[in-house]
Amino acid sequence: MNRTHHDRVHAIVVAGHAGDETVARSGLEDQDPRARAAALGSLDRMGALGDDTIRAAFRDGHVAVRLRATKVAAGRPSLATALVEALDDEPGVAENAAFALGESRPPPSEATNVIDALAAMALTHDDSLCREAAVAALGSLGDPRGLDAVLHGCTDRATVRRRAVLALAAFDGEEVSSMLERLTADRDLQVRQAAEDLLGIERGEAT
Repeated sequence: MNRTHHDRVHAIVVAGHAGDETVARSGLEDQDPRARAAALGSLDRMGALGDDTIRAAFRDGHVAVRLRATKVAAGRPSLATALVEALDDEPGVAENAAFALGESRPPPSEATNVIDALAAMALTHDDSLCREAAVAALGSLGDPRGLDAVLHGCTDRATVRRRAVLALAAFDGEEVSSMLERLTADRDLQVRQAAEDLLGIERGEAT
């Protein structure tokens, strides 16, 4: 990035802190993807970023802009559909889209689609970070329809199992208790400890 582009991006970032919406919004049409990404962040910071602008950013040709779009979309249930579509993007974007979905309570009309999409990612995605993010999101949402995918995550590689066992805290039932018992003998120390802690809480509540 040359000096001119650096100064341009810097001005857009500063605009977000100064509340200069005109300068921040001008970055949305900049040829430099770093400027477009910075514009999203600045507008979000000042509360001037609309859903339509974020949806347009999800269609941007540069991954840096789409990645920023997933971050500013977190906590916006109205963008659930756009985030679900982003799960099919390249791994970095898909991972952050899953996280954002976990931070957003989708409207009832879209909840099934969200849970199904996250479950599919948890079960089949080639990238373990994406499977990990999907399992964590399902745990955050706590929808019973996501339980099977979380249970499957408990049999994945260690990094995914660590997230999956924590996600089980959002669910209950015999299947959950049985899996926690199984995980107390897991070869990964963090998984074993988390399973033991959750079982202790479960038994304490039962008592």
